[in-house]
Amino acid sequence: MALSTVHTYLGPSAAEAAYTAAEVSLAPTGTAPFKMRVVRVELQDLWLHQVDESGPRIKHAVQTPVRAVIKFLTLPGQELVSQGVALPYQAVLRHGRGHSYYDRTSDAIQWASLSLPVEQLSNAGIAVAGCNLAPLCDSSVFVPRIDAIMKLRQLHRAIVSLAENAPGVLAAPEVVRALEQSLVEALIGCLGDSDLREASWAQQCHEAIMRRFHNLLSDNPGRPIYVPEICAAIRVPERTLRLCCNEHVGMAPGRYLLLRRMHQAQRALSSATAADATVTEIATQFGFWHFGRFSGNYQLIFGERPSATLRRSLH
Repeated sequence: MALSTVHTYLGPSAAEAAYTAAEVSLAPTGTAPFKMRVVRVELQDLWLHQVDESGPRIKHAVQTPVRAVIKFLTLPGQELVSQGVALPYQAVLRHGRGHSYYDRTSDAIQWASLSLPVEQLSNAGIAVAGCNLAPLCDSSVFVPRIDAIMKLRQLHRAIVSLAENAPGVLAAPEVVRALEQSLVEALIGCLGDSDLREASWAQQCHEAIMRRFHNLLSDNPGRPIYVPEICAAIRVPERTLRLCCNEHVGMAPGRYLLLRRMHQAQRALSSATAADATVTEIATQFGFWHFGRFSGNYQLIFGERPSATLRRSLH
């Protein structure tokens, strides 16, 4: 019997908790409230998702090392930039084992993912197509034949439709087995006979810099951190860090760090429980000292004043 759910998550914190094969942090970049609708189906060993996001965001994720994760866009004309490179509609992205990366979107988006235990995908590649699908150290973009990617999309769409409209069908063990085997075959067809677009040397260097950038931020979760000290700590010039951040998160490092601090302040205001908590107290905790500017930026990003967020959390 398959496990299938359809759920809408409101806000980045709830959306982050929805991920089952990755540790994720989300920073919405639009002004409207962020929502994420997820259709999740766990067949037997193969898991699949369809994700609808309501607006633009920056995401950092660390994939689990035990599952091979494959991602693709479900609709043409949408933009998903992963590691500084736009994912083509006709391609699939296979994440590396335990891959740590940034990706970003510029608008609402719908994307899909599939995952299998890494050894099972490797064994299936040999059995079905005689190809080597061993775990990857880095992510790779594959451009399959048109018929192969169409078959994968159609199967994925059909299973998502069952989860949304007829979940009882997924209770039949033989249906689940048939769907999983068909989907594995279609997946191998996309990965085993395709044009592999390998990352350039410059892309690999920039990704390594962004990993060091993220690790430094992760090591200082409650402390504001600024561009000069980041450049000194990870030993890259500001110009290089700016280039890498523009590629990977779509904005300069100073702007990204400001957005990160604003989201940290918003989460602190939303979770405040002490009756004597104040906006000033929480703002200064994250390095904000010009309170009029903080309040104005906060309202632009979150659609309300920080005092309104705090008042709601205390009642």
